[in-house]
Amino acid sequence: MAATLAGRRLILQRCAAAAAEGGRWRLLGTTAEASSSPGGREEAGGGGGDEIYLKKPAAAAAVTTRDETSVAMPMSFMTGSVVGKRFYREATVRRADDGNGWSVMLDYRTLKSPAKRPLKLQSRTLAMAIAAEWEYQEADGIRPFTMPLMKLACTALERVPLTRKKIIDNLMKKFHQDLVFCRSPDDNELTVGVYQRQKEKIDPILDWVNTEFGFKPVVYTSFFGGKQDEGLANAVETVLKNTTDFELASIDAMAAAAHSLVIPLAIFRGKLGIEQAIELIRLEEDHQVDRWGLVEGGHDVDIADLKVQMSSAVRIYGPVATNAGICPAATLASWSIWCADVAPSVGADPREKRECLKS
Repeated sequence: MAATLAGRRLILQRCAAAAAEGGRWRLLGTTAEASSSPGGREEAGGGGGDEIYLKKPAAAAAVTTRDETSVAMPMSFMTGSVVGKRFYREATVRRADDGNGWSVMLDYRTLKSPAKRPLKLQSRTLAMAIAAEWEYQEADGIRPFTMPLMKLACTALERVPLTRKKIIDNLMKKFHQDLVFCRSPDDNELTVGVYQRQKEKIDPILDWVNTEFGFKPVVYTSFFGGKQDEGLANAVETVLKNTTDFELASIDAMAAAAHSLVIPLAIFRGKLGIEQAIELIRLEEDHQVDRWGLVEGGHDVDIADLKVQMSSAVRIYGPVATNAGICPAATLASWSIWCADVAPSVGADPREKRECLKS
């Protein structure tokens, strides 16, 4: 850790010195230090660290434009806590160079994924939401854990195309133990309250599954789950196979947060909204909170985090946002939820949205 911090300081000192000499620099992705080469050009060194470093353009490219510069995040962006200091003044959005989709701009630099591919987004609304996540970052560090939309977009663009079959297989493996198929016993005073809530809230979802897929789900009380009809499993798997990369990334993220595949599918088919889904996911825990009380710094943070995970996963697929209760305009749902709910819980200082989110 000390070596990494020292390396970052060294790079920033060199960049500042170079800027003082009148040189023009541009941001690139991650590697070890840049090494000098003839002709006044800095070449990328080997290795793969967390640093975001600057590179001087070749003499032939002395006059740079927005189209000729870009910035790529390190691979540790997907898992790290802090990946470097803020190096830009504002985040904006604009049309992609080929006119197909939208790009996020950090000053004059086009944002790229950790694999250094252009981060092309299918809607301006999504691009604005990701730009808001970048705009939120403080000067002392870029924190990926406050950028759920950016991470999901990178997952959809880079990981899902390569691991689609594995993702679907994993979802189907857990399908038989879905949250909505599990029912608390009704013959125990400790669980009868949960059973009654499940009858009221979850039974309509089970009826929807029967209508939507043509097979009645099996409800069980065993901790180890049961076995659903093969026809139902095949119908659900067919739906997953017909999804786009962004849809599958969204469903997978929600399924992980909800411990359910049925709930994400119900959201995408317009049966459930975000708040309804969260109520179902937290049904048993909320019952315990009502009985024993809420633990501050525990339950409240869990609720806020679940809101961020679910709303972010829905937001990356624009067409279902309205049905799920997310405004498709510049509301930037997941980012605003973070600022309002999560940031105060972890001691962050949310700033007001700046007026730099311009197209």
